[in-house]
Amino acid sequence: EVQKLNQQLEEKNGEIQQMINQPPYEKEREILRLQKTLAEREKAQATSDVLCRSLTDETHQLQRKLASTAEMCQHLAKCLEEKQRKEKGNSDDQIPTERSNQVFLTATLLDNETSLQSLICNLQEENRMLKQKVAHV
Repeated sequence: EVQKLNQQLEEKNGEIQQMINQPPYEKEREILRLQKTLAEREKAQATSDVLCRSLTDETHQLQRKLASTAEMCQHLAKCLEEKQRKEKGNSDDQIPTERSNQVFLTATLLDNETSLQSLICNLQEENRMLKQKVAHV
């Protein structure tokens, strides 16, 4: 391990000596190249930061929307239950209609929740990939 590190140190020292022995115009060229690389990395980092913030905001917005949708569905379910209780004694013919309304409401809730969960998962995956790119840069 120590020999490997010593070898790497010697390689780095060799690179430094090469840089010192280079003519000034080559040093300037190397400096400009390094500055350009740094600027590109900073730009990529800034872009990643903006995308991450955007995804975070969108995720929070979708979570709020999901919560409000779930709340609305609960409210509608309570209203439906109250309506069923009131009309329970009126007629047996209305039961299938009310049952189909309840099934429709439940299916709509599940579809909305599933699509929002899917979207949240996609955003989380994209967020994870952006974080990996940021870490790589």
